[in-house]
Parts: sequence; structure tokens; C-alpha cells
Amino acid sequence: MLPANTARLRFREMTPADLELMSGLLGDPEVMTYYPAPKTREESASWIQWNQDNYATYGHGLWIVETHDGEFVGDCGLTWQKVNGRPELEVGYHTRTPLQGRGYATEAATACKDLACNDLQADTLVAIIHPQNTASRRVAEKLGMLPIDEDFGGNIPVRTVMGMPLRA
Repeated sequence: MLPANTARLRFREMTPADLELMSGLLGDPEVMTYYPAPKTREESASWIQWNQDNYATYGHGLWIVETHDGEFVGDCGLTWQKVNGRPELEVGYHTRTPLQGRGYATEAATACKDLACNDLQADTLVAIIHPQNTASRRVAEKLGMLPIDEDFGGNIPVRTVMGMPLRA
């Protein structure tokens, strides 16, 4: 199961062959500004394995995002996360530093939102965001999300939870 291609982007599952791409993305201090630290090569390999496990268990995870010409943009997708102890379907996204600010995260996240609504029949969708990450918050707002909660169970003291209903 993959999100539909967009005007500029396509999705595919991560594989171990993507380790160089993902370690470059997740090891970039600018991309990872709001994480406790950039990820090491080993942590990036674990990230890929986590997503492969998610594909096998749930049929979705974070996917590789590329332009139609095959340029690596980043990752985006749907994962189950804990928000104050309860499971929530989250849309997550990371974009390579040189490609930030071009609308790729919003375009990819919109395709993932559509998949969550139309194919997964999810009731709600959230984005869990560091309170100072205004760029990520803008992406969530463009999807139609509003602040709905604060989460105290993550790897930072408090995370903003943006969310939206997908069903009436």
C-alpha cells in the first residue's frame, strides 16, 4: 500500500539499499534540529528496519519520497505513535535540507492524509511536533490540523500534537 503519486512526487518502500540516503537525511543536523541528536548510520539502519516492520504489520510506514525523475526528497508516511499513552495514527515527514521550503513535505503529507482517510478509513490523523518547529507546524496546518493536545511521553519534555478528524 502506497500513497498515490502527486504532481511532483512518488513513494516507495524503504529497503536496506537506502541506508546511504537515509543516513544522510537522518544524520543531517539541520534536518534533525528538533530531535535529541542526528541519527548515526546504525540508528538509520534501525529506522529502515522499523519501517519495514511497520509495512509488514500495518501495511504502511514512512516511505521514501522521490521526484518523478528519481531525485531523493526525504521520507513521509503514516506510523502508529503513542500520545500520552494512547495510540494515534501520525503523519510524519523529513525533507532534505536543500529541498526544504518548496512544498514537498506538504505535498507528500497530503497524499498520506488521503491514504489514511480513503484506504485506511482512519478516524483521525495527528502530527507530533516539537513546539519550536514552526516549519513542521505549518505543514500540519496546511493539512487542516489544529493543536489538540500536548504529549509528555516522548523524547523531549513536551511535544505539540496537531490533529484533525478524517471522518464526520
